[in-house]
Amino acid sequence: RSKQHTAHSGKMKLNIANPATGLQKMIEIIDEKKLHALFDKRLSQEIEGDVLGDDFKGYVFRITGGNDKQGFTMKQGVLCDHRVRLLLKGGTCYRPRRSGERKRKSVRGCIVSHDISALSLVMVKKGENELPGLTDGSRPRRLGPKRASKIRKLFNLSKDDDVRKFVVRRQVPTKSGKAQTKAPKIQRLVTPVTVQRKRHIGAIKKAKVARSKEQAKAYAQLVAKRKEERSAKSRASKATSRLSRTSGGK
Repeated sequence: RSKQHTAHSGKMKLNIANPATGLQKMIEIIDEKKLHALFDKRLSQEIEGDVLGDDFKGYVFRITGGNDKQGFTMKQGVLCDHRVRLLLKGGTCYRPRRSGERKRKSVRGCIVSHDISALSLVMVKKGENELPGLTDGSRPRRLGPKRASKIRKLFNLSKDDDVRKFVVRRQVPTKSGKAQTKAPKIQRLVTPVTVQRKRHIGAIKKAKVARSKEQAKAYAQLVAKRKEERSAKSRASKATSRLSRTSGGK
């Protein structure tokens, strides 16, 4: 268990993101009363914007992450407000380089304390006032979705609609000055070629299973035949020995 710092500078940075507009804003809180309202809150917990000031009245934010003054990130599920060392095998805060690899890493608990220097918030509900740089504009996404199902979800398409007509294209300037558009290659796109390929692979698997069954059946018949031959040969040899003993006794 790491040592807790008793003295703190009394300020915290809040990175607030607005998914609706794609904008993000960083504010710095110095007031002790506002900071105390954030303490003992956990990750994924929602907080009222009134505790941050009158400008945030009516807003609701959700805590999505944070890090302390030394840069160690908060980890969901660690129910403490200090830093601990955990043996991690994957997930957040650690990416294994090999299969089955584990490593002991220092992480911060999921409870907000005075050691947190930066806290990440996501806007859940918009309040009465407009926040400059957060709600007064919009920042379009540079890249659109790439997966076919996500394109359908974005444009509310049905399975009968052609996804290739709705892919988001972006303009890229060339050296000659002409405008050129680029579009991502759609992933998991179901086309007649992919259906035929899947059908062909399934037919190969079925033929392989049928061939293995036939070979197993033929092998079982061969084993039974060899066993019958050995039994017949054993019976013949026993009959011959019995006959020789009988003739020798006479």
